[in-house]
Amino acid sequence: MKIAIIGGGPGGLYFAALMKQLDPAHDITVWERNAPDDTFGFGVVFSDETLGGIENADTTIAQDMARRFARWTDIDIHYRGESHTVGGQGFAAMSRKELLRLLQERCHALGVTLRFSTPAPDTERLRGSYDLVVGADGVNSLVRAAHAEVFRPSLDRRHSKYMWLGTDLVFEAFQFFVKQTEWGVVQVHGYPYSATGSTFIVEMHEDVWRQAGFDTTEGADFAPGASDEHAVARVRELFAHELDGHQVFANNSKWLNFTTVRNERWHHGNLVLIGDAAHTAHFSIGSGTKLAMEDALALAACLHEHPDAERALTAYESERRPVVESTQRAAQGSLEWFENIGMYVHQEPTQFCFNLLTRSRRITYDNLRTRDPEFADRVDMAFAAAQGLDGVAPAMFQPYRLGELELKNRVIVSPMDMYSAVDGVPGDFHLVHLGSKAMGGAGLVMTEMVCVSPEGRITPGCTGLWNGEQGDSWRRIVSFVHERSTARIGLQLGHSGRKGSTRLMWEGMDDPLPEDNWEVVGPSPLPYGPGSAVPRELTREDMDRIAADFVAAARRGAEAGFDLLELHCAHGYLLSSFLSPVANRRTDAYGGPLGNRLRFPLEVFDAVREAWPAERPMIVRISATDWVPDGNTEHDAVEIARAFIAHGADAIDVSSGQVTKDERPAFGRSYQTPFADRIRHEVAAATGAAVIAVGAIASYDDVNSLLLAGRADLCAIGRTHLYDPHWTLHAAAEQEYRGTGAEWPAQFRAGGRKPPAARTDAIRPRLSLLRPDPADQAVHLRWTPARGGIRSTGGDTPASSRGCRTAGVSTIWPGPGGSCRRRPTGSRGPDTS
Repeated sequence: MKIAIIGGGPGGLYFAALMKQLDPAHDITVWERNAPDDTFGFGVVFSDETLGGIENADTTIAQDMARRFARWTDIDIHYRGESHTVGGQGFAAMSRKELLRLLQERCHALGVTLRFSTPAPDTERLRGSYDLVVGADGVNSLVRAAHAEVFRPSLDRRHSKYMWLGTDLVFEAFQFFVKQTEWGVVQVHGYPYSATGSTFIVEMHEDVWRQAGFDTTEGADFAPGASDEHAVARVRELFAHELDGHQVFANNSKWLNFTTVRNERWHHGNLVLIGDAAHTAHFSIGSGTKLAMEDALALAACLHEHPDAERALTAYESERRPVVESTQRAAQGSLEWFENIGMYVHQEPTQFCFNLLTRSRRITYDNLRTRDPEFADRVDMAFAAAQGLDGVAPAMFQPYRLGELELKNRVIVSPMDMYSAVDGVPGDFHLVHLGSKAMGGAGLVMTEMVCVSPEGRITPGCTGLWNGEQGDSWRRIVSFVHERSTARIGLQLGHSGRKGSTRLMWEGMDDPLPEDNWEVVGPSPLPYGPGSAVPRELTREDMDRIAADFVAAARRGAEAGFDLLELHCAHGYLLSSFLSPVANRRTDAYGGPLGNRLRFPLEVFDAVREAWPAERPMIVRISATDWVPDGNTEHDAVEIARAFIAHGADAIDVSSGQVTKDERPAFGRSYQTPFADRIRHEVAAATGAAVIAVGAIASYDDVNSLLLAGRADLCAIGRTHLYDPHWTLHAAAEQEYRGTGAEWPAQFRAGGRKPPAARTDAIRPRLSLLRPDPADQAVHLRWTPARGGIRSTGGDTPASSRGCRTAGVSTIWPGPGGSCRRRPTGSRGPDTS
């Protein structure tokens, strides 16, 4: 093949080297507009997984890189004047300039043509004379811009300012300096990359940046390669204590706003994007260099495995896109956490550290317990102490008081519509469905949305509470839950609004009924989506009647014995549609600004709260974002939650979306929890109201992680309970927990232990059992470069050609002039011995 590569960064160079090794006959040319020794930034970080792929593909490059790595396993978090260390993470970093030099030398040795200080020819011209053209020209890609109509990029410019700097202070581990200033929180992400230097990234929200006066040079026209020396001097002054007399170095260092790059397509004919040209992920979870080199690996492999470029590029995109999108979701969570770091500075230090470490939702409590058991124990003890509880149990099995209602644990079976009622009457199916979930160990079981009138149903199969027969049937279900389990049961009340009169879910979700329709209503005559019925705009008289229906249903629910009531103001149903500007275009006192859109839902809440027994809690479910432009956002959700709490809501159940068919949700594991997190810290924590997280929370590890980090007080889990009605009890068995938070029914107690798995007679060699390697017990390894060769400190086993190791974490290979240093478990702060 004849291959043109535009961009001589790590991704482009590594791809060139790999392709030339696969077939020396490939004719490969790399164009780079900068000089070969021009490089911006300081160090780059790699994961063990990436390094394994590099080692398999090109042992020469892998060995050259390994000799230059700074290796460590610790993270130090400096917060409120204290330093906290968490071990077992596993990092490898090196100088970006060194990496580029190695890759350039490798390409030269293999016969790749490198043209530095030379802009690439026009892309279309290259496409006509080369078999393959690779756009590896970075975040500001000219290749991507020239073909934007095909790649369809989206560029999400974020709210924080950051600057990439270096320092001659050689850190022993990854450093997070979280500094509370008079202007707000400023943080540093720092890590070593050699025996002589460390990366020092300064980041703060743009509001803090302006208040601190860093905007003095905003709009300044810096020469190419020049740095914002005014800002660098301010950073030196601001972090003088942390730098302890060491220097800060600039290299084309200017204030930037991180831009998340996404493209709908990555290839077009014989043109393909890799690295930052195709996608970016925030620096707080890894490096763009890592992703670019992984792209190069995958692209080279696909080209080698497929007979033509088109099939190879399709395979490349199919292979890499899910991995990249998963990384970007994690990066987005991490990015937004740091944007909003000011929300968390009230947290107790151990919880703050745990929150920081689990910010992307990729690292969880179980991950940390595997990596650093001592730190996990501290997290457990801090959580129990904050709750005023004796003893330590998994967070999900700690009790919780919601108003005057005591819940045995923090697991809720989320409301799930079953569409299986007849004339609104719940039957045996609902008894088994809700009864099995209650016996399965959850602390609170919620009904599906129970409709307040026949016209308020979503489908003909929806349950209701508009007559006595329905009330009697619900009383039977509630009595079963109370008599046969220690769970509590809650009633969710709602009205379908413009989403009503539709088929059963499995017959066509949201499709209007073909016959026997009933009139649908809403705040405005706007249909839910194409093909949906146009609702009639409610009058004041209609609103009074519907509010009265809610009150009557609440009274029947109280008589049936429900322990809790949830008002459904989410998912585009009637009260939710009043809250959303997408569905509410009224020009009277019930439309327009958010305060007006809140008016009717709050009127209904107040009326129901007055009718509902005062000693029983009342909560509200909201959609925190509409997932569409011009719809409600997480900022609106904070104000909506604030309003309901002010009116007496005991908790806010934070869901999202389903307000319009045009929505574009960012699905992913625990994808809605950041909304709950924001509401908890901005509103609920100060008022004593609880926050319930919901949305793709699929494991007990996720539940524990969310609770321990302080992102929610309770977790509602839906589909997982359909998969396993005894999910909560099984989670207790998996964690070897026995206690009042998860008691098996007497009839099921014999099954309360996890069944044995397949047996194996394999026995570990006795020598291993008698003489375990002491290095296998290490959790904390520090990067401590020493002059004059490799040295071992603290009584460790001498570093040898086999390197230093941590059990189950990573293999640590000491580089020249440096050693891996183990830190005693449980120590805090920098080891200055």
